[in-house]
Amino acid sequence: MASSISAKQKVLKRSESFLSELAAHADALLHGRVCEQYAAICYRKGIGQDDAEVLVVTSRESGRWVVPKGWPIKGKKPHEVAAIEAYEEAGVRGKVKKKPFGYFTYLKHLADGSHVPCIVGLHLLEVDQILQDFPERGQRRTEWVSFIEAANRVREPELKGLLLGAERKIRKAKGKR
Repeated sequence: MASSISAKQKVLKRSESFLSELAAHADALLHGRVCEQYAAICYRKGIGQDDAEVLVVTSRESGRWVVPKGWPIKGKKPHEVAAIEAYEEAGVRGKVKKKPFGYFTYLKHLADGSHVPCIVGLHLLEVDQILQDFPERGQRRTEWVSFIEAANRVREPELKGLLLGAERKIRKAKGKR
């Protein structure tokens, strides 16, 4: 039990650090330029397994753990962009939900050293195909982990909560089958 408490404390400290950084940009978030992105929670349900796994990837710039996400693409709907990013960044394909599961915010570090707040629409994608060859292979690390482990790895507090909420939703849906 003591180890789970320290793990929770670690998550809280990382969340507090992120929130402090985000607070420094509150004016821009509320009154300035805000960008929109789309992302996917890519998950798979193993045959004979009780729990689903989620795919996390590293960002190319900082190497921090994230979910596949990207900028809008002209002519594509948000859920289509999420599916494209899942393929390009992690080499997975599957059935993506059209309706966003939720939203999270983060600060995008731009090449000029500035930061811009981003709001990310998050879509659930049930993976049915894992490809060995994909556009960003070798540029990122990918790992299948439990939803709890994914929540511990990502930095953004809202994304942590959405990952845990996704696990509950997937488990509940599995129970209805």
